[in-house]
Amino acid sequence: MNAMTEPDGFSPPRSQWMRYLSTLSPSALKSLALACTEGCEVTDLLMPKAGLGLLQLRDSALGEAYFVGEIPLARAHVRILTPSGRVIEGAAFLMDDRIGIVKALATLDAVLAEQTTGWQQIEQAVLQGQQIVLEQVRVRKLIIETTRVDFSLLSAADEDDDV
Repeated sequence: MNAMTEPDGFSPPRSQWMRYLSTLSPSALKSLALACTEGCEVTDLLMPKAGLGLLQLRDSALGEAYFVGEIPLARAHVRILTPSGRVIEGAAFLMDDRIGIVKALATLDAVLAEQTTGWQQIEQAVLQGQQIVLEQVRVRKLIIETTRVDFSLLSAADEDDDV
């Protein structure tokens, strides 16, 4: 299978795997990565790095770019040599500053993308994280809906004041 595709029959797109897996605790991520790579040789293609990045947005009125501020960023790119001699790669880029987590995520990305030993546990973790994210989205929408203000009532009150 091509490393850029999702496993057959797997619903969340690869672009969302990091978001969903990030809902798990750091210890669970690291344990899962270690369990899935037992007996494998994991090497860094790029040294895992953490630092700050500038968040740039574009003004909607004038279209000019401006910097909102700094955000933590971490990245990792790993190559895994399996006991059978298969070589797989994975990467992760995360808004976080913990190198251990981003390296574990890159490892999980490789194993799941190539469906090597342990990929089913990672798939279950992704699906579990997806449910957590969907619940968070549902709660946020509910909060926004309950705080919505109907300004049409204010304009009717202004007309009554003119009498």
